[in-house]
Amino acid sequence: MLFYSVFKRLIGKEIVVELKNDLALKGTLHSVDQYLNFKLLDVQVIDEERFPHMASVKNCFIRGSVVRYVQIPPGELDPEVLQDSTRTEVAKEQASR
Repeated sequence: MLFYSVFKRLIGKEIVVELKNDLALKGTLHSVDQYLNFKLLDVQVIDEERFPHMASVKNCFIRGSVVRYVQIPPGELDPEVLQDSTRTEVAKEQASR
């Protein structure tokens, strides 16, 4: 749930999602769900020469299980907030054991 809440804060921001098949898509994050499925708007293919069939795609849904990396814009994620959130998640997990 930690990453889900991080990505929810990025809705409306431009991100790059790299897939396991080496396709990288840049677009505006429209939505994300608890399975880390992403919906991107105004999509651009990073390496259009390698994936010319994707040039016409403008909006897409990306299944979370095929995502390799997500590049977050610089300055959009506060490391201190992320550390505090991580500590809270760990504390909840340890308390439930």
